[in-house]
Amino acid sequence: MSGCGCEENVKFDGVSASYKRALWAVIAINGIMFLVEMTVGIVGNSQALKADALDFFGDTATYTITLMVIGMPLVWRAWAALFKGLSLAILGLWVFGSTLYNMFILGVPQAEMMGAIGFLALVANLVSVLLLLQHRDGDANVRSVWLCSRNDAIGNVAVMLAASGVWATSTAWPDLIVAALMAGLFLWSSTQIVNQAIGELRIQQPALGAAE
Repeated sequence: MSGCGCEENVKFDGVSASYKRALWAVIAINGIMFLVEMTVGIVGNSQALKADALDFFGDTATYTITLMVIGMPLVWRAWAALFKGLSLAILGLWVFGSTLYNMFILGVPQAEMMGAIGFLALVANLVSVLLLLQHRDGDANVRSVWLCSRNDAIGNVAVMLAASGVWATSTAWPDLIVAALMAGLFLWSSTQIVNQAIGELRIQQPALGAAE
């Protein structure tokens, strides 16, 4: 095993009491914000808020899976990251598809509600980002958590910009454009997670063969 170079390629795996505490805090933040943002998105007729709420939901599931596989062999952590990456891709495709659908049944969302909830979500996600900042370069399982938190913060800024656009134009187009851009961000992050997970699985194949 020592000659295969596996140890040098393995990054922080999440086995840390402080990291687990940070994850629990971020799970609570994301779960609460999913409920708040989805409710307001439905009431306020905002596709961007709904997209961001689904991102919160996806992150809650992602962080829970991350906690479950911490301490397991790299191959299991890589498979978990691969699953999360593919799930994020499905989420991005769903948001993109629902945005296209809403283009044909335009309803103007409530800009004030979008802006207020977008700001609240931004504060929540900035707290999450600060909690996870020092672990942003871990293995695929750990890195997926960082990417999702970063996406949330970016998404919240985008929602606030969309709210300003809706208020200025009195149309739903800024809201729909932001939702589509967020879908693209989900797909890009999914690609990064999946590629890193596949790379870690390839690292493990020679090691498993040598062990046999």
